[in-house]
Amino acid sequence: MKTAIVLFNLGGPDGPGAVQGFLRNLFGDPAILRVPWPIRPLLASFIASRRAATATEIYREIGGRSPILPETEKQATALTASLDDADTKVFIAMRYWHPMSDETVRAVQAWGAEQVSLVPLYPQFSTTTTQSSLDAWHHAARRAGLRVPTRAVCCYPVLDQFVAAYAALVKDALAQTADLPTRVLFSAHGLPERIVAAGDPYVWQIEQGAAAIAAAAGLAADDWRVSFQSRVGPLKWVGPATDAEIMAAGRDGISLVVVPIAFVSEHSETLVELDIEYRKLADASGVPRYVRVAALGVTPLFIDGLRAVVAALRGRAHDRLCSHGGGRRCPAGHSGCPVPLTEAA
Repeated sequence: MKTAIVLFNLGGPDGPGAVQGFLRNLFGDPAILRVPWPIRPLLASFIASRRAATATEIYREIGGRSPILPETEKQATALTASLDDADTKVFIAMRYWHPMSDETVRAVQAWGAEQVSLVPLYPQFSTTTTQSSLDAWHHAARRAGLRVPTRAVCCYPVLDQFVAAYAALVKDALAQTADLPTRVLFSAHGLPERIVAAGDPYVWQIEQGAAAIAAAAGLAADDWRVSFQSRVGPLKWVGPATDAEIMAAGRDGISLVVVPIAFVSEHSETLVELDIEYRKLADASGVPRYVRVAALGVTPLFIDGLRAVVAALRGRAHDRLCSHGGGRRCPAGHSGCPVPLTEAA
């Protein structure tokens, strides 16, 4: 059967003129800005207009556009090569900028797909990322009349290849600080505490993945920590904050190896926040050495992991959502997990 594999990612502006529209789409998402209609689109437009100048300057530092789409295109090309199957084609669906789900659904239809596999490039599930992308896809498919078997994976926080790929990069980075006491900091995009309190499993999955990578890299319990970056707005966000952990490392006289555990492609939060802003903070805080591990990109192990996820989806006898392990991974307390408790792995 002709199988369309759809890679989900966040998306980003493709030039200065797209920044405000991208932000409006982002904050117009009910999974992000959790206020009722019709307040949400009005508030989204207001926030986008207020933040456009600052965001444009951030993107100016990395060439005026987001690198997410070209990075995702490289991953799609690498995955296609690894599959080596003429009856399989890899597509891309971005959440907040082009190509978005409506465009990709039409492309999948035009190609004549007989089944669809949905694979998020968010390793850890969150209602704000994966669930939002899945909802957008299913709405677009219904509008377009795309009625083919569709399977999806919700997450792969401890997928063997994902863990091994980051563990290898961590070991390489630690070689750069071998002469100094060093702490590994697994930095992930944060969430407001109220979203986590409502049952979102993202933070738990981040912690599970960090523990698995740390073990694979041979780190002792005191040699690594998890932190969260990119706070915005007045709400209280989960912690500890990455900037606070950087300052703590400076006080302790400890070097840092920073791992962008939630990001599999480079974008503004890695290239600007981690590489520029937090590096300056590390220098100002007295961190002896600051090393940032690259996002996985087209690392062969990671592409092998995506291929394994695709193979697992093809083997499903049903269209229900699964984690990469074949069932629910999250404990019962995480009501935001999309896989029913009756399907625990």
